[in-house]
Amino acid sequence: MRRKGGVIGVWAFLICAVVFTGTGRSQQPAMSQDDQVLIAAMLRTAHDDVKKYYYDPKIRGLDWDGLYQKYDARIPKVRNVGEGMRLVTAFLSELKDSHTFLLPPLRSVRMDYGYRLEEIGDACFVTQIRPKTDAAAKLNIGDQVLKLDGYLVTREDFHALQYYREALAQRNGTVMTVRTPTGEERELKVSATEHPIDLNPRVDHWGEAMRSMESREDAIGKEIVEFGEVAIWKLPAFNLAPELVEKQMGKALKHKALILDLRENGGGSTETLSWLAGSLFDRDVKIGDRVERDSTKPMIAKHLAHPFDGKLIVLVDARSASASEILARVVQLEHRGTVIGDRSAGAVMEARRYRESTGTSMGPVFGFSVTIANLIMTDGKSLEGTGVAPDEILLPTAADLAAGRDPVLARAAELAGTKLDADAAGKLFPFEWPSFQ
Repeated sequence: MRRKGGVIGVWAFLICAVVFTGTGRSQQPAMSQDDQVLIAAMLRTAHDDVKKYYYDPKIRGLDWDGLYQKYDARIPKVRNVGEGMRLVTAFLSELKDSHTFLLPPLRSVRMDYGYRLEEIGDACFVTQIRPKTDAAAKLNIGDQVLKLDGYLVTREDFHALQYYREALAQRNGTVMTVRTPTGEERELKVSATEHPIDLNPRVDHWGEAMRSMESREDAIGKEIVEFGEVAIWKLPAFNLAPELVEKQMGKALKHKALILDLRENGGGSTETLSWLAGSLFDRDVKIGDRVERDSTKPMIAKHLAHPFDGKLIVLVDARSASASEILARVVQLEHRGTVIGDRSAGAVMEARRYRESTGTSMGPVFGFSVTIANLIMTDGKSLEGTGVAPDEILLPTAADLAAGRDPVLARAAELAGTKLDADAAGKLFPFEWPSFQ
């Protein structure tokens, strides 16, 4: 849902034809007249919200009204609500925009597949397994995932597949083809566990549910590890208040080098981005130009009274998105430090979530994330669809994952002037599975 190629590649295949076979076949009840009205309302609202709020009033030169008519004509052929929502998603994917997508109605349950997948380079790997699950009995950390429910897993299509599985078509299991670190290929089915969603009553669509759950996960790992003359800060999200940024930077000031670990950081608030950038420079620094629907405004980070001026190493990976990859690129453009790791997500648009409904008291609530701004960096380019290319590309291998090693952090420590072997680096920030409570 973030990467340009992924949206077009997977959704063109999975949705636009509105035909599913094999493991991808929908199991939902047949479409009723009320369901058809719901999908028609979703599609029309998607069309209207983009025309009203999208940052580019020309909508990227697309014939938006014509596209709407084309997709609206397909609704009578849709067999159930699931396919209908995939049709709406396909319509929005015509924008090739990482931050404009459907927030479907909230389900009463969430499926826990028991494993976590991540892109590393051009491949996809199992990086975490929840104990006491079916996945724990069948998978191993370091397994490379070649196919997921019959579809090839590529870097370009990974986020679209994740969105499809999490938001549109939660299933009670997954058919996977994996390659073990020793090179053996096997196909297996991993059963999922069903968990009721017990959230605030105001949380009534999938996007709000995910944001609530993510906020719980983001609370993990906000502390700095002090390692000799090096401070290591693993920052999971850009959701910090200015006083917390200053507190953490106060710790960093005691050290000659700072490793800012932004791997798996999906971004967050532009305010946190500005505060953090301001803590790394002894002068005001321009982050870029924020291009909105009616204006273009510079985004300037004001420097703090006592910024960190030591050696800086920033870590990124394929899940570093939005504000995190923007900060990494500012560090590069301003020659402030070294960026190492994997190419970042290339998902930097700024979006707002709009809550919608069918207009009836009994109708389900849904929503849309719509891009309201793009950021053009000081080199005149946007990171959307391309991401940040690290100064030094360094990827963990399948064997590293299986052994719990972190060669990227170990290399960062070496650049910072200290010794930290990959085994010890892998133990510094242990992964914690979020609770469903």
